[in-house]
Amino acid sequence: MEWRLRRIAALFALLNLMAAAPAAAATAPELAGLESQLKALVASRPGDIGVAALDLDSGKMVSIHGNKAYPMASTVKVAVAAAFLSQVDHGRRSLDDRIGTLSARSLMEAMLIHSNNTATDILIRNLGGPKEVQDWIDFHRLTGIRVNRTIAQLLASPRDLFDIRDSATPEAMVTLLRQIDRGNVLTPQSRLYLLSVMRRCATGSNRIRGLLDPTVLVEHKTGTLNGLTSDVGFITMPDGRRVALALFARGGSDRPNSIAQAARAIYDGFLRVLPDNLAPLGTFGSR
Repeated sequence: MEWRLRRIAALFALLNLMAAAPAAAATAPELAGLESQLKALVASRPGDIGVAALDLDSGKMVSIHGNKAYPMASTVKVAVAAAFLSQVDHGRRSLDDRIGTLSARSLMEAMLIHSNNTATDILIRNLGGPKEVQDWIDFHRLTGIRVNRTIAQLLASPRDLFDIRDSATPEAMVTLLRQIDRGNVLTPQSRLYLLSVMRRCATGSNRIRGLLDPTVLVEHKTGTLNGLTSDVGFITMPDGRRVALALFARGGSDRPNSIAQAARAIYDGFLRVLPDNLAPLGTFGSR
């Protein structure tokens, strides 16, 4: 009996890991044209560009250099926000809590809307440090994301754009976004709050948003270091489908435009694919 229980427990652990791990990088046949377009775009631009885009309903992905680690820079703030809101959901914290002279809500919005580094580090310290954010990531079996330092520590360190500390792969980032949007890591109330704040992001208007029509709904968070430009988030298609995307550009020049070009290609590529062609894979939790 004991060995059977161990096998059942191992099976459940494997199923949970499969649900939370990044979606398979193999491109769906329906997205092959988009993959070719993105490959050509990446090859034509200077520097090192990583792209992942994930249909939130079907779980089907297109990925270019999607398993390569890039510095998260300020895109880590999405994970910080999710870790804090998870504490709110469990009654351990409140957005109305005062942390110093400011409310947690005002710190959260300064962090996500204006990418305020001081507000971010105050929230990280309140959670217990970077390790607590990493523990939240590990608890949800989100592989490929590393949180090692505060923003102040990151900025004070010698710049190394290939340091695996505080890094994420594009595929891992879109998996985090999908867990936030479709998994069970946040309550519906916290999910809606987080998306509403990301919708008001005031930085990087020349990245994901850059070449999209202003009517397209975008919820995103940018990241910037010397030699690195990134943007991660969600776009909503005219038929209501939602796509999570993560775009990282390291080195080279005119990085924001590279991201804007890739985001526009992703939007147009998913627009050409009918919803029926992207049937759900059925491997994730309920919306």
